[in-house]
Amino acid sequence: KEAIYKIPEKEFPVSENKPNVTLLGTGGTIASRLDYRTGAVIPAFTPGELYGAVPELADICNLETIKLFGVFSENMGPMQIGHGTDTMHHTSAILSFMIQDSPIPIVMVGSQRSSDRPSSDAAFNLRCATFTAGHSDIAEIMVCMFGPTSDEYNLLHRGTRVRKMHSSYRSTFRTIGDVPIAMVTPDKMTPIKTDYKKRRNDRKVNVNAVFEEMVAIVYYYPNMRPDIIESLIDNGYKGIVIAGTGLGHVNKPLYPALKKAHEKGIAIFMTVQTLWGYVQMYVYDTGRDMMELGVVPTENMLPEVAYVKLGWILAQTTDPAEVTKMMLTPIAGEITEREPFDGYLILQGGIPEVEKFIRQYHR
Repeated sequence: KEAIYKIPEKEFPVSENKPNVTLLGTGGTIASRLDYRTGAVIPAFTPGELYGAVPELADICNLETIKLFGVFSENMGPMQIGHGTDTMHHTSAILSFMIQDSPIPIVMVGSQRSSDRPSSDAAFNLRCATFTAGHSDIAEIMVCMFGPTSDEYNLLHRGTRVRKMHSSYRSTFRTIGDVPIAMVTPDKMTPIKTDYKKRRNDRKVNVNAVFEEMVAIVYYYPNMRPDIIESLIDNGYKGIVIAGTGLGHVNKPLYPALKKAHEKGIAIFMTVQTLWGYVQMYVYDTGRDMMELGVVPTENMLPEVAYVKLGWILAQTTDPAEVTKMMLTPIAGEITEREPFDGYLILQGGIPEVEKFIRQYHR
């Protein structure tokens, strides 16, 4: 028999003195429970049950809940806008391109532990996210998840610079190549950056929700054969993002296939596997050779971000010059002029307990 585990749904109390927040339920661990019959985590909680489990939400906002669907991250496709944490950085990136100049915060939140586990981060994450949506002045696409491994505070990561970096840590999300926008608790937000877009009173927003699915990421590895690229050409792909080694490298046996792809009008862009740092294809002859073949460096854009941005662009134009121009024009912080001088060393650049740790052991 199937296990029975259900939290009663409750009608959310409404107050004129609190901001209105809409929670879109889309599945994932934050909306999951443990099936004690099989030991598996399965999607189960409705948004109403989430309120039943986290009554503190009523102290933060007036919450409207809409359950769109329930899927796990690996089953996400272009028709889904939200899911679990595994591919949340893909969705936060594509939303940053599809929804520009939003007058209000758009916050993605999830959890690493299902809601019925003692170690669950679901309630704290949800409280921090609803406070951000209802009370903060940051009008950007953000991911709101644990900062440290404890429930001391969450971090607000810009949607195009965030990445899931650990398979099981509760503090798995990290801002790469920059610092987080802010620290947030269920009742306070502390900005780390100052250049974020501010909340506005108007309701003007630029929505362009298009995506070309025939785009691929190729993660280069030593001794990669050209048939990988050839198969993408033969199957009609329109764009390829390469995660190259070092400053943006692949081996020479791939060159003829890359040249063929470029001649057939396939857009090819280079990112780096290191995640931190910039593509630098002028340093070595191999990099300059690849640029002559039509491979375009993408500064410090993350591979997944380059993938979703290229799919978004190719759904609007296939003109090579225009595609390149749009890819290399920053829209939502996906390319930065420089990285923080201490960002790579302390992961988050300016998080107090990390700086305290460094001062303790490096005097």
